[in-house]
Amino acid sequence: MADKQISLPAKLINGGVAGLIECMFFSLSGAAVNLTLVTPEKAIKLAANDFFRYHLSKDGQKLTLPREMLAGCGAGTCQVIVTTPMEMLKIQLQDAGRIAAQRKLMPQSVTHGGPVEVKSPTAMQLTRQLLKEKGIAGLYKGLGATLLRDVPFSIIYFPLFANLNNLGKRGADGPAPFYVSFLSGCIAGSTAAVAVNPVDVIKTRLQSLTRGSQEDTYSGVTDCIRKILRREGPTAFLKGAYCRALVIAPLFGIVQVVYFLGVGEYILSYLPKRNN
Repeated sequence: MADKQISLPAKLINGGVAGLIECMFFSLSGAAVNLTLVTPEKAIKLAANDFFRYHLSKDGQKLTLPREMLAGCGAGTCQVIVTTPMEMLKIQLQDAGRIAAQRKLMPQSVTHGGPVEVKSPTAMQLTRQLLKEKGIAGLYKGLGATLLRDVPFSIIYFPLFANLNNLGKRGADGPAPFYVSFLSGCIAGSTAAVAVNPVDVIKTRLQSLTRGSQEDTYSGVTDCIRKILRREGPTAFLKGAYCRALVIAPLFGIVQVVYFLGVGEYILSYLPKRNN
């Protein structure tokens, strides 16, 4: 993956196409947020990993595991720039829907003519509200927790995928069949998702701005961990782990297959080349 000259624009196109495919398969709600943010997130994450792997390799030799992990760390850090606002908006949309559902059951939401329709705000409305009330910093609430989740995820995912994918290569330099890349992406994605699930729970709690009357508020990561342990126990950190793994497994399998199809290289091959 890192032993040949890479084209960063081509890798960005490949990652963007992979992100679009992800949106088509898995974005059942919040399509605007997913389309505008998941696509560049995948483009940055996948392209950055290849970029760092290329520059960390020595004369085309196979990367050592620490260097593979370092490349994954760099990719995860770059990804967070896009991931944090995306996650923030997703969580606000989920919270708004949950609060709206609760209000429908409240007595004051019912009149003589029947229940009053409570509409959830759109992604654009939430974005404008966040920017107006909290500025750009409002979109990056929970940045530390997002770094703690996404960087370890990439450190685990990319080296594991690369080594699993290499097991199915046809010869020393030949590509792996698509089904090997798919299975490698599934295994690596689900493993990394379960490993970082505790941090994802903390990040979600910190980024939730709208809470029910019985829900805790948190002043930071340490306070969040302490309150979850005291009131819900250690198993709370694994909430949603298996469901997340089941979703992420095919997601990353499909994304990796699409990424390695080389759509970007194909498109750029039709562009006129500049003479040096």
